[in-house]
Amino acid sequence: MKNNIINFIVTILVALFLSQFLPWWSIMVAGFASALFFSLKKSAVFFVPFLAIFLFWSVFAFIVSSANDFTLAKKIAVLLPLGGNPYILILVTGIVGGLAAGIAALLGKQCSVMVRK
Repeated sequence: MKNNIINFIVTILVALFLSQFLPWWSIMVAGFASALFFSLKKSAVFFVPFLAIFLFWSVFAFIVSSANDFTLAKKIAVLLPLGGNPYILILVTGIVGGLAAGIAALLGKQCSVMVRK
């Protein structure tokens, strides 16, 4: 349980730091690095970074979108089959980011296992 919380916090902090300098894929580096250096067990390897980046991207997208009254989010939600709902778009954004970080974390775990053997 303690490793899960540490991995969650480290993933968010690394993603926050790297997102200042790198494009969107920096969240994958954060998930990879956190799984590489902080050992998790079973499904937590995927779900802890997934939830960390899901929370990070969802909150970030909400803050950025609420600053302009969700104008761009509404327009993009019309283009996608989301019924023009910007909140669903924010949810989808968080899921996509979480999936990317979770898959990168699985790769990080496999690399750490491979190096240790």
